[in-house]
Amino acid sequence: MNIKLIEQIQREHPDLSINDFYVNELGQNNDVIIVNESLVFRFPKYKQGIMQLRRETEILKYIKDIVTMPIPIPIYEAFDELEPGKVFTGYRLIEGNPLWRKSFLEIKSDEQLRGLASQLVSFLAAMHSISEEDLAGRELQLEARHPREEMSALYEKIQHKLFPFMSKNFQISVSESFEDFLKGEALSNVDLALIHGDFGASNILWNSVTCEISGIIDFGGSGIGDPAYDFAGLLSSFGEDFFNRCIDQYPNGKEVAKRVYFYKSTFALQEALHGIENGDRQAFEAGIRDYR
Repeated sequence: MNIKLIEQIQREHPDLSINDFYVNELGQNNDVIIVNESLVFRFPKYKQGIMQLRRETEILKYIKDIVTMPIPIPIYEAFDELEPGKVFTGYRLIEGNPLWRKSFLEIKSDEQLRGLASQLVSFLAAMHSISEEDLAGRELQLEARHPREEMSALYEKIQHKLFPFMSKNFQISVSESFEDFLKGEALSNVDLALIHGDFGASNILWNSVTCEISGIIDFGGSGIGDPAYDFAGLLSSFGEDFFNRCIDQYPNGKEVAKRVYFYKSTFALQEALHGIENGDRQAFEAGIRDYR
């Protein structure tokens, strides 16, 4: 399979000399291949990921001069034949490693933690400054995702597809959580903006020597949505103390924080849904495990 992907890159970009390559095993929705130790190529594994990658490519081109740190900037792309294995984008490798929780917990310096929080909030504030109106007229096909509609649709899917695998007690507690959120006041004052959509440890790269963020990757979940969703990724990845550092620096952070905890509570169920919808047994089991 990997050789076929390399052959597809060569077909589309015959001038690119490929001396070596290896597969990055972290991609859940994409096959990720590192070429010449300097280029990253992403091939969607699923049909639905193809339009997502096209949208992501346009978003990256738009925001590259707005956000405050390195992001993937597409150099190579192929969208002529819209089939998995034929569609891809390629960009220069951003140096750094994912800021996994284990590494994060080893950071003891208050000054370094403050610096990381400042970098991340600056990035999010710049991204969230882009409104639906700013993107109007571009070929992005971005639909505004109001959290009430989005969470209602998610709740419906969970009821139909996951409830059969969940214990009765968890069915009740999940129902109460969703219904309280959807009827509550937290959704009464949401300013929609461009969000990253998967702002967690695996997509935040850092330099462990300088203890600085070196780049943000994987904008496949980006779109017009609730900025609180990105902070839920930070909370899930790095815990409450660091989340509080970040939200305190963010404009109108207290209002945003009201919605963050609910979004975080949906992440495991979303992973289980991804697994059941895409035949990914590992993702399904990981997501449903605590709801049996």
